[in-house]
Amino acid sequence: MGFSKEKRRLKIRKRVRKTITGTPAKPRLSVFRSNNDIYAQLIDDVNGVTLASASSRDKEIDVTDKTKSEASVVVGEAIAKKALDKNIDSISFDRGGYLYHGRVKSLAEGARKGGLKF
Repeated sequence: MGFSKEKRRLKIRKRVRKTITGTPAKPRLSVFRSNNDIYAQLIDDVNGVTLASASSRDKEIDVTDKTKSEASVVVGEAIAKKALDKNIDSISFDRGGYLYHGRVKSLAEGARKGGLKF
């Protein structure tokens, strides 16, 4: 009897979070993927605050007529722009237990294209 997908993801997520933490200088870029949308947050774990966030549901991010992967690239670029506005150019990437593949990879590539280093 194996794990459900969600339990497996949470198990991997805990394992990843043991090693990745965000600081004010180098925050953690956390990714959450739902069936329809994708969300990204820059988190400072030392103070326990979210520094910036972006998602495919934001009104200023237009993802109509785009595939989910194309929308992920746009969200990655948006989070990079918000980070650079706050003088953050270096982050640690937290894939949230998802495989580095598909939409998660697209978001990461969009963030890199936007100017973030990780």
